[in-house]
Amino acid sequence: MPTLIVTTREGEERAIDGEAGLSVMEVIRDAGIDELLALCGGCCSCATCHVHVDADFADLLPKISPDEDDLLDSTADRDATSRLSCQVPFTDALDGLRVRIAAED
Repeated sequence: MPTLIVTTREGEERAIDGEAGLSVMEVIRDAGIDELLALCGGCCSCATCHVHVDADFADLLPKISPDEDDLLDSTADRDATSRLSCQVPFTDALDGLRVRIAAED
C-alpha cells in the first residue's frame, strides 16, 4: 500500500497509507483530515481540494486539464506546484508523495 505524506495548514506532517486507485483527495479525506473540504466530491467543479505537490513528483503526475487549470486560477494561493487533489490518481508509483494543503480561500 503506497504512502502519502500530507502537511496540514498548521504544519503537522502525517503519513497516510492510501489505497492505489483512489484520488489523492479521497486518500486525504478517508484519513480524516477535514481541512481539505472537497466540496464537489471530486467532480473538478471547485478548488476546495487544492494542494501543493512536492516538485520531485511533478513529472509523475498526469498533465493538468484545462478545467483544473481554470479552477486553480481562481485561488489566491496558486503556485507552480498547485493541483486539485481530486484530479491526481494515487498509484503505487506515487509512494512517498508529499503534498501540502493550500491556504483556505
